[in-house]
Amino acid sequence: MSTSTNQLEQVFSDDTYQLTGVAVSKDGRVFTCYPLWPGPHKWAVVEIVGLNEGKPYPDEQWNSWKEGDDGKNKWVCVQAVYVDDENYLWVVDPACPNMEQVYDNSFKLVKFNLATNSIEKVYRFDGVLSNKSYINDVRVDNRRKVAYLTNSNEGGIVVVNLETGTIRELLRNHYSVKHDPSFRLIVDGKEFKKDGKPVHLQSDGIALTPDGDWLYYKPLTDNKLYRIKTEALRDEDLPEDKREAAVEDLGTFSVTDGMIFDQSNNLYLGDYQNYKMVKITPAHKPEEVLADEKLIWPDSYAISEDNYLYISCSQINKQPDYNEGENKRTTPYAIYRMKL
Repeated sequence: MSTSTNQLEQVFSDDTYQLTGVAVSKDGRVFTCYPLWPGPHKWAVVEIVGLNEGKPYPDEQWNSWKEGDDGKNKWVCVQAVYVDDENYLWVVDPACPNMEQVYDNSFKLVKFNLATNSIEKVYRFDGVLSNKSYINDVRVDNRRKVAYLTNSNEGGIVVVNLETGTIRELLRNHYSVKHDPSFRLIVDGKEFKKDGKPVHLQSDGIALTPDGDWLYYKPLTDNKLYRIKTEALRDEDLPEDKREAAVEDLGTFSVTDGMIFDQSNNLYLGDYQNYKMVKITPAHKPEEVLADEKLIWPDSYAISEDNYLYISCSQINKQPDYNEGENKRTTPYAIYRMKL
């Protein structure tokens, strides 16, 4: 592919368990997570302590859930980890094994104090989200005390008022949170299918501008990109039709899973169809950053204090579900980083 392969430095690899998320603290601690999907599973959230070694976070008890257990205070199926600008770790647990159904109302967003490795707050979604939801990723605005999440099973933007605890799901019926029906997703030379049917996943990737004024988001299985002023999401009195009218369609870009802004307002996306990283400049101009065959479904991103972009590669395209039962994976699941 590209001659720029030496730009990727491996941070972690796991030969057995499929990871998705990555988060980096201000002092360089790195975290990843493992959703409860088909295939072997051990821990849900780990802190990386070596090139191929992780320890369960915050402890083994939280990582000990099995069918029949109470899932309220254990990890059931963790999708994302995120460190905010105040160095708190947030863990997104959709609690929806195999993306089928939420287990016993156990879906939650958990905030950790990394100085003490203790839980600061748990936000729960009972009564707001359905048992078919899959909360997928999170961004936090500490200045305005709000968190934003995507619901990738059904489509929707979830807004959590971190002060009052009020949780609302918005834009549920808007086209911007849904897969574009006219888009046919080709990965590794063939249409991306499960059980013989094209896979359509909804709002997934999410990114907040550094000033907190705009939220960018997109469906997982098409190339559309949307944004909305966060004011329209935070205003609890705004009618939904006005909120829908505030959505901006930015056009078509790469097909990405996660995405992240740097401090200069560049938006980094993967391109899992083409094993690439791209960025969108503040003028919304796409630029290729890196092409490398090691970027097997770049999934989630974090930017460290010393300005490295961390990239987790979840190899979703190699899963048996999407390859008529055949596991196409040939290399370990991995996390890389590259200097920005």
